[in-house]
Amino acid sequence: MTGGGTGSGGGTGSVGRAAALSGVLIAAGTALGFARDLVMAHEFGASGSTDAFLVAWTIPETVSPLLIEDAMALLMVPVVTRLLARGDGLRPLARSTLPRMILCLSLVTLALVVAAPAVVDVLAPGLDAHGPAVHCVRLTAITVVSFGLAGFMSATLRAHHVFGPPAAIYLAYNVGILALIGGLSGLLGITSAAFGVACGSVLMVAVQAPAFARCLRAAPGPCAKPPAGDAVEWRLGLAAVAPVVVYTVTRQAQVFVERFLASEMDAGSISQLNYAQKVAQVPMVLSLLIVTVTFPRLARASADGDTWQVARRIRQDLAVASAMVLAATAFLVAFAPAVVRVLFEHGEFTAADTEGTASIMRVYALGLWGQSAVGLAARAFFAQRRPTWRPARVLGLGLAVTVAIGGAFAASAGTLALAAANAAGITLAAVLLLAGLRRGVAPIPPRRIAADVSRLMLAAAAACAAGMLTAHATAGTPALVQLAVGGLVTTAAFAVLLALAGPDLVAPWIALRSRRSVRGRTESGETDEPADRAHQTDRARRDGRTGENRRTGDNGRAGPGGGGDPAGPAGADVPLGRPRR
Repeated sequence: MTGGGTGSGGGTGSVGRAAALSGVLIAAGTALGFARDLVMAHEFGASGSTDAFLVAWTIPETVSPLLIEDAMALLMVPVVTRLLARGDGLRPLARSTLPRMILCLSLVTLALVVAAPAVVDVLAPGLDAHGPAVHCVRLTAITVVSFGLAGFMSATLRAHHVFGPPAAIYLAYNVGILALIGGLSGLLGITSAAFGVACGSVLMVAVQAPAFARCLRAAPGPCAKPPAGDAVEWRLGLAAVAPVVVYTVTRQAQVFVERFLASEMDAGSISQLNYAQKVAQVPMVLSLLIVTVTFPRLARASADGDTWQVARRIRQDLAVASAMVLAATAFLVAFAPAVVRVLFEHGEFTAADTEGTASIMRVYALGLWGQSAVGLAARAFFAQRRPTWRPARVLGLGLAVTVAIGGAFAASAGTLALAAANAAGITLAAVLLLAGLRRGVAPIPPRRIAADVSRLMLAAAAACAAGMLTAHATAGTPALVQLAVGGLVTTAAFAVLLALAGPDLVAPWIALRSRRSVRGRTESGETDEPADRAHQTDRARRDGRTGENRRTGDNGRAGPGGGGDPAGPAGADVPLGRPRR
């Protein structure tokens, strides 16, 4: 099977290849997303018309995590992974699920088209450009159906370890938006962007259709009967829908709060918030790339009851993602004005817009680690067979903090208060979710996690200070030169401090590439205490399983399939073709 993955075996190298291919395609999609934002800033600036479009943009922004990334992936990847592990095919699943899903989503689309004026009133009651916003809402409503179909395909392909086409969906999406803006902006104004959203969402389906069709053809024929356990599997799946949906909507509700409160501020405030977030979120999205690639293996380890393997995977992914996003945070805080000036300050985007957007970006970037950690921890919770409401409850508490801070300080501090509220709420949620992993998911040592993240944060703070000194020293140079020098200084400072803070923080990344590089070391999910290691060795000898490490779960019993190879890499692949024994 092509498309950036392996179908059954999948060693350590397959993770690296899949991550590399996905990284190239996602980087291309991100680049076009930047181009889209640059074109919109050039054509329309940060004005009332862009505020109107962004109110309509709330629909695809909400539907995308719900039906493509979070809810659909968190629900479908474990289900399809378990079906494949049992040797069952994809056709019965597609035949029973797709028609009903498309019908339900079509009804939602129709409701949005009819109720578009009321939707605008609810999302942005103080918006001046009400009419253009209504037109844009009606056009973007089509994404409910097309994103749903694209998300089903994406989750299914990832479960088959086919990562190329799913990684290309946002590349196709932005191609459609840019094409329509370029062709119709002179005639339709901001509405051309809404037409582009509708067109791009259809292209997201088209780019995955060939690979999805190959998976269907490779599945058992239509006469194959589903196993007797399918009814139970689907009851578990349906029971898992509600907490996943509530979690996803609650996370997206932070944007609802920002736009609701910003609609009462000066025209362009919503747009400045959006531009700052789009730039700042790029490193967070890239940091979660490794989580996207490894999620099917996390789901398989969880399905096998291998809590030790789950713990190793979580700590490895958290270390890599935190390092990436905190290094980027240091750079963005130090060089936000230069970044915004280079990217946006041309055409209709003014120097005043640059100043406002850069200030927002600096505050918003402080919450990037929380965004990344929430995405990682939630996947670990939802990879379990049993439904869980914990991520939704924790995100609800974080949202309450966001609402409280934003409502209290928006009138006095404006958009900076909204950015600070976002960062505070999501960071609180991240800390609470990570703290709950030990009791609810796997035996992850919280003190080790806190120590790892603290060292990374201290390294990032020092790198940011070095970057700010560099920004001051290069203040008179062109912005591109300042960014190039500042990027080198900030990255070098973070790398040196990271090496000094502890080589063990780099080991998880090396483990993705070399089985031998971590042989004999303490893996994530284990403790460093000699007594604990001795206890594990004694237990292995008593069980007659010398050479294996089983981790006891919360119920005091080793989960099935809990064996792990101590000589293997942290977070090694779990083959889809057979369970780990």
